Amino acid sequence: MRILIIDDEESMRHMLSVILKKEGYETVSFAEAGRALESLEAEDPDFILCDIRMPGMGGLEFLKALKERGEHRTVIMMSAYGTIDNAIECMKLGAYDYVSKPFKTAEIVLTLRKAEERERLRKENLRLKEEVGRNYDISNIHTSDAKMLEILEVVKKIAGYSTSVLITGESGTGKELVARAIHSSGSRSGRPFVVVNCGAIPAPLLESELFGHVKGAFTDAHRNKTGLFQEADGGTIFLDEIGELPLELQVKLLRVLQEGELRRVGDTRPVKVDVRVVAATLRDLKEEIRKGSFRDDLYYRLNVIEVKLPPLRARSGDIPGLAAHFIEKYGRRFGKQGKALSDEALAALLSYGWPGNIRELENVIERAMILEETDTIGKLSLPMAQSAETRPFHGLSIKKAEEELEKELISRALEMTGNNRTKAAQILEISHRALLYKIKSYGL
Repeated sequence: MRILIIDDEESMRHMLSVILKKEGYETVSFAEAGRALESLEAEDPDFILCDIRMPGMGGLEFLKALKERGEHRTVIMMSAYGTIDNAIECMKLGAYDYVSKPFKTAEIVLTLRKAEERERLRKENLRLKEEVGRNYDISNIHTSDAKMLEILEVVKKIAGYSTSVLITGESGTGKELVARAIHSSGSRSGRPFVVVNCGAIPAPLLESELFGHVKGAFTDAHRNKTGLFQEADGGTIFLDEIGELPLELQVKLLRVLQEGELRRVGDTRPVKVDVRVVAATLRDLKEEIRKGSFRDDLYYRLNVIEVKLPPLRARSGDIPGLAAHFIEKYGRRFGKQGKALSDEALAALLSYGWPGNIRELENVIERAMILEETDTIGKLSLPMAQSAETRPFHGLSIKKAEEELEKELISRALEMTGNNRTKAAQILEISHRALLYKIKSYGL
């Protein structure tokens, strides 16, 4: 935690800095409130200790300036001339608390600890609000497939432990949904669930994003930054596309898994973290190990429990139920309840290869719900049925049919985005690196 101290008395600034550093806080001090205000964005403190009576801009004026700028900061006011009226005025202007000088060390530390807890609860409340209406419990995974039911039994058994889990399967098979189910069904369910797509963050930024950095660690490090592992402390971090993680970061991730601690970029001190790691990949990591692009020691640390998700084409019996679920979901969202698939449309869904798996099925149903004006979703409302009529696949090879469709989808995405490959990768829901590989492979 970083504390900004504003007080015109040097002795007070020094005393507070010494006290707070002993308690594990980082501090930065200013003698003038105006200068502190100018440096606020660069310093980015967690809490502010501010005196009321100072030459130039006083504490009340500082609070007013924060309010005018729309800055929502936790400010604790201090004064040797404390009155009830002063305290009330400070609270009206947005201060969190008020302490009178002289104060005991325990008093100021206790006030900051209370502020920390309030901030933690505020963030947790925001996170829970975002989760309202989103059920990630295992029972919300729709399946009647025997293999999937076996997998869900395994998920139930491992949910209560902190053991690392590796989820494997093709793109769109529901790896993140299963990861969330593991988190939501265990003892960490009330703590953060942080998602990281290792293939979506540029390699030079990934270390800072994962582990954080200290001010001055590199050119643009103007302030301390908390990494995603620290944000997930006490909860779960989901490392999607773990096969995209650069080798040099694999070593640092291994340290977190082995030691339960990390080191921020530019820092000399380790930071303890309690995080459950759930990783996912569509790659064959054993093949990546043979090629030298993935560490075998990290693989075995991640792969304590492996959950292999089957592709949708291998569980076609789930297609009617999943389609009905998505029809209900988007019916509520679009105000189009009561729709159903025609027999021809259902047959088209069942005969399709689903290279994009469940994600593609959901997208197909969402599109059909938007375009279909009657209560029955017909075959011609489905994009794969239209493609089959205008350009049938040759032969019976599922692999070749998937390749043709994948090539077509990539071509469409590039056309829609004006050949912007970053945006195309987002639309296709694959990593930028994977898209570049496929463009080269298909000669697009």
